[in-house]
Amino acid sequence: MNYFKFLAHQLKGWPQQNYYLFFFSLGCQIMTLASTPITWLSVITFIGTTLGVLCVLAINAAKSVNGVLGILSAICFIIIGFNAKNYLSIGEQVAYMITLDIPVLLSSNWNVNMASKIRHFTPRSWTVAIIATGVVYLVSGYLIGHLTDDPRPWIDAISFSISLTAGVICFLRFNNQYFWWLASGIAQLVLWFISYQQGSATLAMAVNSSIYLINDVLAFTISPWYNKKERERLSIAETAYAKSVGIEE
Repeated sequence: MNYFKFLAHQLKGWPQQNYYLFFFSLGCQIMTLASTPITWLSVITFIGTTLGVLCVLAINAAKSVNGVLGILSAICFIIIGFNAKNYLSIGEQVAYMITLDIPVLLSSNWNVNMASKIRHFTPRSWTVAIIATGVVYLVSGYLIGHLTDDPRPWIDAISFSISLTAGVICFLRFNNQYFWWLASGIAQLVLWFISYQQGSATLAMAVNSSIYLINDVLAFTISPWYNKKERERLSIAETAYAKSVGIEE
């Protein structure tokens, strides 16, 4: 029961813009769902995109409820990626679960007060992250193109390599992750729009990627990852909450 109370608490105290973006996204997804034939895939896509937006907004707000939301949305996105033959998008979701979601669920304190753990890149960190992204792109693009029938291997690989690196950077609590998330949003928008044009996916995934892009732009302005005042406000509130329920930070 304490954990469920914690999850409810983690949905509170977000910047107002995050809530506005969620309801805007929800409206867009409802219109997209209603404008196309209702199928099992479109319903799963609607559920996955709705939970996915909540997940990225939670990360934006430095709230660790992303653990539960990420696992549930990832299951939906894995089904969608398999159906579209965007196989690296499946690997992308598995990587998210390993780096972003499962650690939260296994944490003894549920990663309370994430805002106090935010770090910044050094020149060495930038170099390692950029080289890692390039290596993953080349290796994954080559392997997925030769081992599967993925019709868009190199586009799939761009999205996968950037997103995988972003997930690792986020796991390590560096705010520079949002440069990668922004690039990832653009890559995913291209991937899913092309997939939609080729009849492999619904338009909802492209719409979802657009919402992710807006979220990434917000992160540079109002998110605790970059906004010092918001980070201090959130850290004080989370510390007080942790003490009130007996959670050690």
